[in-house]
Amino acid sequence: MRFLVDECTGPAVARWLRQWRHDVFSVYEQSRGADDDSILQRAYAENRILITNDKDFGELIYRGKKLHRGVILLRLGDERADNKIAVLQRLFDLYADQLTDNFVVVTESTVRFASKSID
Repeated sequence: MRFLVDECTGPAVARWLRQWRHDVFSVYEQSRGADDDSILQRAYAENRILITNDKDFGELIYRGKKLHRGVILLRLGDERADNKIAVLQRLFDLYADQLTDNFVVVTESTVRFASKSID
């Protein structure tokens, strides 16, 4: 799969995804300081699923009507890298085939697919 890992999500998640042979663009490693709109545009243009902890992307997509190829929004109580990776592993184990073109909100205990309507 192709992912864009947001700066706030961190380089450990990007490295972990690469270990599993995913194609990863890491904002932290490759484009630090990029604004949210540019990040979302890049993810869309490069057909990448965005992984982020930043809820502002929901605003861009649902209020700003920006296009995306998929967003995984991590809303975690424990922001340590090992917890992010464990949560993502569970998500991939259960829902890997449903991530493309969906906005997914993930916590330590829940997975919610947000409405596709941007009207």
